[in-house]
Amino acid sequence: MPESALRHPLARALLALTFTTGLIDAVSYLGLGHVFTANMTGNIVFLGFGIAGGTGLPVVAPIVSLAAFLVGAGAGGRLAAQIADHHQRHLAGALGIETLLIGMAAIVAVVIDVRPDRISGYVVIALLALAMGTRNATVRHLGVPDLTTTVLTMTLTGLAAESPLAGGTGKGSARRTAAVVSMLCGALAGALLLKSSLVLPLAAASGLALITWVLYVPAARRLALGEPG
Repeated sequence: MPESALRHPLARALLALTFTTGLIDAVSYLGLGHVFTANMTGNIVFLGFGIAGGTGLPVVAPIVSLAAFLVGAGAGGRLAAQIADHHQRHLAGALGIETLLIGMAAIVAVVIDVRPDRISGYVVIALLALAMGTRNATVRHLGVPDLTTTVLTMTLTGLAAESPLAGGTGKGSARRTAAVVSMLCGALAGALLLKSSLVLPLAAASGLALITWVLYVPAARRLALGEPG
């Protein structure tokens, strides 16, 4: 896929998933007690702060998230080993798993009063981190530059370091900017929806993953067959 091909079905799918990352981390950080389920760098830092004490930051929640993320990444790696040569099936399978897991988290939030530092909260954290681990392993194997869907540090670095002002060509700036804007808008939407209910951003994230699956699979199939999009 060309670096600048934002109209490519894969690029569009990954940008949609980047948006859902903002939704999901809004739920986990703002609604489940200052823990991330997509951004594991933040969890490592928070875990260190929590162990040090006196910060008010949790210890158990980051551990739950990290453990579930690793399990999900392992499952995603196994999926990649089996069908990585078929990108359409690979991403479609990962999207199906993500939709299911986030949907399960939404259902838990509907039937149980989910609270931070409680079993209910840890269950939702684990489900979301499992989904994000599977997705990260999948996106890693796809290897699309600057569209990791969960981490923007290198994307922002590339945006600045390779800009014309820094002596670069600016190639890939549109893709990088789109990724940043997608996550920002997702986080904003998640924070606003969370003011009404924990369920709303979870349902939105699950629904968006499902819509991405529904739209991506036929578009990718048409592209593989050489048909017009």
